[in-house]
Amino acid sequence: MKKSFLIIGAALSLLLHTQTSLAQFGSLGKSILDKGAEFAGKGGLNKILKQPAAITTNFKDVNMEGTKPPSFQEGQKPQALYLLPKAPTGGFYLCAGFYEMTNKSYCLHAGTHGPSSGDGYMLAPVLGPKQEVVVLILKSAEKHAEVNQHSIQILLWAIIARTRFVDFSTEIKATATILLTPQQLLMLEGGALGVLPANIMEQAKSKLPEPIQAVFEAENNIRRLAASGNASYEEMEKYAILAGIAPPNSVVPSGTWALHPDGYYIRYFPQGYSITRVQIYVPQELIDKLGNKPLIYDGPHGIACPASTGAQRLAQTNEPLNPDYTLKLVNKCTPPVM
Repeated sequence: MKKSFLIIGAALSLLLHTQTSLAQFGSLGKSILDKGAEFAGKGGLNKILKQPAAITTNFKDVNMEGTKPPSFQEGQKPQALYLLPKAPTGGFYLCAGFYEMTNKSYCLHAGTHGPSSGDGYMLAPVLGPKQEVVVLILKSAEKHAEVNQHSIQILLWAIIARTRFVDFSTEIKATATILLTPQQLLMLEGGALGVLPANIMEQAKSKLPEPIQAVFEAENNIRRLAASGNASYEEMEKYAILAGIAPPNSVVPSGTWALHPDGYYIRYFPQGYSITRVQIYVPQELIDKLGNKPLIYDGPHGIACPASTGAQRLAQTNEPLNPDYTLKLVNKCTPPVM
């Protein structure tokens, strides 16, 4: 308990420093804190509708070239991915072989359904105005075991809902200031919206396609909860994750392998939105071709993107769940000498 109070105290101290830093930006700081007021004026609705999503990744961003069917590597036993050497920049050095890790994952698409067992989840890049800060948060979380997964998910929901930093509750600000530097916190402000009144919400929804209406409304509810200061994780989850199952997509079956741009194969098996089992296969010929050039898997730089448009896209991490470090790799893996 004492440790928790020290952590929160340190975060709040950093928060005060950050707010002072924002004020030092003069007119820029004022425009940041006043963001959203412009939407109440003339032409505000059009500005709202033209705002890009914080994370824009969708299945159109998936490269289907070089994919392998679910039967690829069937019958082979994977080794623990987390036993591979850690790279100094984050992630794991890859050697030839078949690897697996069950890791923390995060919802990056509010107002959609949770993962369903039959749909394929494919590798896609992290895209959108908040791509950099989302990756920074996920990578920073690896070094801050004191920040629990629920707190990080709430922060990510607030970001993808385009909540203004000034509207974050004290608890969300504390999480953000632990995981981000004062300069990085400035990245949270661009493209942010305030909590929209009911009349503007209804006008906006009437101009949007039906599937997008649920997302738009969910984001506004999350902004409201993020600013309330007393909303629970369960309340926010209720708006972020729709009940029921997303419409199935039989084009890409579960277990389909994607060809990573770096030449290895990867696939995802979500277990809800907060846990994902990742499998990676690295051909020996790829390692031979690379020579002394390192091959690194860094989870936060990829999204597990569903073939179903109504399901969650899932941010990945390098954080294994329930790792067993008594296990040993069958083949020794030594990072290349640079």
